Amino acid sequence: MAKNGFTDRVKITVKAGNGGDGMNSFKAYKGKPACGPDGGDGGDGGDIIFVGDKNMHDLLAFRYKSKYLAGNGERGGSNQCSGKRGADVILKVPCGTLIRDMDTGKIVTDVYEDGETHVILKGGRGGKGNVRFTTARRHAPNFAQKGHETQPHGLILEMKVIADVGLVGFPNVGKSTLLSKISAAKPKIADYHFTTLSPNLGVVRYYDDSFIAADIPGLIEGAAEGAGLGHAFLRHIERTRMLCHVVDISGVEGRDPLKDFEAINAELKAYSEALAALPMVVALNKCDIAGAQENVEKFREKYGKQYTICELSAIGGKGTDTLVAWLWDLLKDLPPAERIPADEFIFEEADSTQFEIFIDENGCYVVVGGLVDMLCRNVVLNNPDSMNYFQRVLKLRGVFKELEKMGCKAGDTVIVGDVEFEYV
Repeated sequence: MAKNGFTDRVKITVKAGNGGDGMNSFKAYKGKPACGPDGGDGGDGGDIIFVGDKNMHDLLAFRYKSKYLAGNGERGGSNQCSGKRGADVILKVPCGTLIRDMDTGKIVTDVYEDGETHVILKGGRGGKGNVRFTTARRHAPNFAQKGHETQPHGLILEMKVIADVGLVGFPNVGKSTLLSKISAAKPKIADYHFTTLSPNLGVVRYYDDSFIAADIPGLIEGAAEGAGLGHAFLRHIERTRMLCHVVDISGVEGRDPLKDFEAINAELKAYSEALAALPMVVALNKCDIAGAQENVEKFREKYGKQYTICELSAIGGKGTDTLVAWLWDLLKDLPPAERIPADEFIFEEADSTQFEIFIDENGCYVVVGGLVDMLCRNVVLNNPDSMNYFQRVLKLRGVFKELEKMGCKAGDTVIVGDVEFEYV
């Protein structure tokens, strides 16, 4: 979501680097053109890494660039020199950012703390050089392995503010003003609805201790179904430890403070039972306005036994010290905000034993799947040793048997990756 430059949910595409190809090379001295294999391994591809950064407050940077590709590994060199590793891509995100798989919606990880590092995608492995394929019977292998090619993946980055206290309430009840009085935060304040279009965080000092309060943009009826700012900002209070419900008790805008209080509580419950069950302190704001005291008495009569109620005037600072003391008294006994657990999820890689066979429009038998991808990395078409390995794998993995089940006869064309041959 993006409003006034604030972005708290983005979709991006990431791809780890491909592995570099192994080198097919032979030593050569004057008068001795081929003195044994010396091809080095290819370098591994670069990783995709996410890092938590406490100095970032939204995902704005990802609005203007949505594709991130790590560097590919370099090809191996002669004299058994390995190729250079591909460059990593390091993406900084605000603390409290959930990373989801775009296809399944599953949580890959929760970047929770400042400096926390998560390697989301590993780079492809570099291919082996021909020196790695020497055996007692094969002294001069004339082939090398290709590097592993990686696949792009779609991710959803979703920021969820980490705060101890979430300030909730209808628009224009004085949440931003209250935050500015109890902390050093400087939110935009004006006398019209939806001045706050993004969560504002402030550090509230209480003697030698402190806690973080978040001014959540004003909710309206229907927010749990997405009305107004709806889901876009309800998610920011999902992992606060407690709530401070700010109510404009003056009723100067012609609204009923009790009905407003009940409406917001209903929206919280409709969105999440766990959210509605959080400890709550009620801050009755604008008590200094004429006629407010009558509403205070009605409110206390109805909710005085159920909630801790603090009377204040945020604009003048009256009652704010008492509110901070009550908030801290509750917070010190509450458990800390918890990291959201990741789902059981791994990015799918092709199974190197899996294959499928279909018949194309020309009547050719085409073999596809992870097995074919693996063979394409390891087989060199013009090398007899490599082609013998190719034929042996097809037989051991049951490809030939499956071809015969599908009616493949001698002379029929079979296509496996880049290799096309007549079945014998």
